Formats: sequence, structure tokens, C-alpha cells
Amino acid sequence: MIPDWMNGTERGPYHGAASVAKKKSFGKKTVDGALGFFQESLISETFAKRKGLLQSLDPRVKLISMFVLVVGVTFMTSPWVLLVIYLLTLVLAYFSKIEVLWFVKRVWVFIPIFAGVIVIPMLFNVFLAGNVLVPIATLGTGSHLGPIALPSSIYITQQGTIYVVTFILRVAACVSLAILLFLTTKQDSLFKSLRAIRVPKVYVLTISMCYRYIFLLLDTIADLFTARRSRQITSLPTREEQRWVGGRVGYMLVKSLDTSDKVHQAMISRGFDGDVKLMHDNVMHHRDYVAIVTVLACCVILALISRSIISL
Repeated sequence: MIPDWMNGTERGPYHGAASVAKKKSFGKKTVDGALGFFQESLISETFAKRKGLLQSLDPRVKLISMFVLVVGVTFMTSPWVLLVIYLLTLVLAYFSKIEVLWFVKRVWVFIPIFAGVIVIPMLFNVFLAGNVLVPIATLGTGSHLGPIALPSSIYITQQGTIYVVTFILRVAACVSLAILLFLTTKQDSLFKSLRAIRVPKVYVLTISMCYRYIFLLLDTIADLFTARRSRQITSLPTREEQRWVGGRVGYMLVKSLDTSDKVHQAMISRGFDGDVKLMHDNVMHHRDYVAIVTVLACCVILALISRSIISL
């Protein structure tokens, strides 16, 4: 039986543990962000290993198909056609063994923040003239905002609303296509498939090495922070935390330069010739040819419908 005096908690002037538990330090937030990126990358790798529709296609076919679709989406002006393409990305996510709700959240968390903020002003007749949809305010004639002349009334226009919806759907479709490509393709295969669209070797190698060694960088940062926390009793002020992080940034820069030189020498000693090589070669199958032809046909047809060249 544990004595009563051992179950009690002594209350005194020291509150270091409580302050550490209640408030995250600047360094802790930095490491949490780095580890969050690492976890997201691991999730992407698990999706790429699943047996789904897009995972079964050749990486070169997926890269070219997604590139063609993204280029086609940028030329489409009909919101209904863009909505069809976005719904198509959800169907592809479902058949690629990706949770649709998780996929939707991953896309729409960023779209309203960035795309929405950019185009929200276009709703009003101050920036884009059009028919009245929702009246906002009546200012009267001769109204000014500094040197800028304002209309007698401010309202949301029908044309501006269509423009905003079209823009957001276009961004949603492009982002969804890009995320589908990254989630359903192993990173090494994706980087090597960039050579299929004639991306220079030096760029492919730089991207591949950056992606590979960023995890080593994150692991080193986590080790540094763990070592510091194991020697720390109380939390430090934010300025001290920022000074420590700044010092570690300088240390990591020196360590990165030293590591890059050692890695380069090791690669040369093993016969590196500047090209990215994989243990297996990509082979085109009948489904790959069917997929790329289908994508090209759908892209052309939807583009013609969007431009009202073909009417339904």
C-alpha cells in the first residue's frame, strides 16, 4: 500500500513542468512542423503501395496524363465542365483506394484560404461590372475612396460570382490532379518519369536528392531538439528559443555542405554518371495506352464543350 504522503502533490513556487506542458516553445513548434511533414510523406508512400486504379498505371503515363489535364483545365471557362473534372478526380481517388473524405479535406483546406482570398474582390462591381445579384450598399454619386472613384452603389454581380466559382473550381481540379499523381506514384518512379517529358537530368537529380535527404535533415533536427530537451528543466523565453533555433540553422548549413561533399564522392566512387537509375524498368502495357488515349480524348472533348464549340 502506498502511504498517503506519497500520493499528495507538493505545491510550491516551481511550475516549470506545468509551463512546459501548457505552452509549446518556439523550438517545439518547429520540430512538430518538421515531423508533421515526415508523417505526411509516409502516408503518401502507403497510398502508392496500394493496389488501385492509378497505382497500376505506368508512372510516365500518369505524369503525361495529369500534365495534359492540368493544361486543359487552364483553358476551360465553363464552371460545369470544371465541376465534372473535379468529380472525376474523386472517382479516381475512390478507385485508387484513397479515402474520398480525407482527399477532399486535403484539397479544400488550402483552396478557400489562398484562391478564395485572391478572387473575392472580383465578386463586387467595383472590380468587375455586371448584373446585380446581391445589393450591398448605396453610396450616392461622386463617392471616392482616396483618389479612386467609386460607383453610386456597391453590389455583388452575377458575372463576378461566375468568375469566382470558375476560378476556385479550376484551382480545385488542378490541385486534386497533382495530389492524385503524388499519392499514387512512388517518388523514385515519379522523378525518373520526369525524363519522359524531357526534363534535364540535373533538375531531376536535384529534386530526387533533395527529397531523399530532407528526411535525414528532419531526423537530425529532431535529435538536436531531443538532446536539448533532455538537458532543460524549464522553458525559455521566446527570444532565447529563436536564438537557439538560429544557431542550429547555421550548424545544419555547415553540416549539410559537409554531407553533400561526402555523398557526392561516394556516388562517384560507385560509378555515378549523372542519371537516375531504378532497380526495375517501367514497361508499358495495354491499359497504359488505353488510359492515355482516353485522357487525351476526354480532355479535347471537354475543352470543346467548355468553349461552346460542341453543344450538348
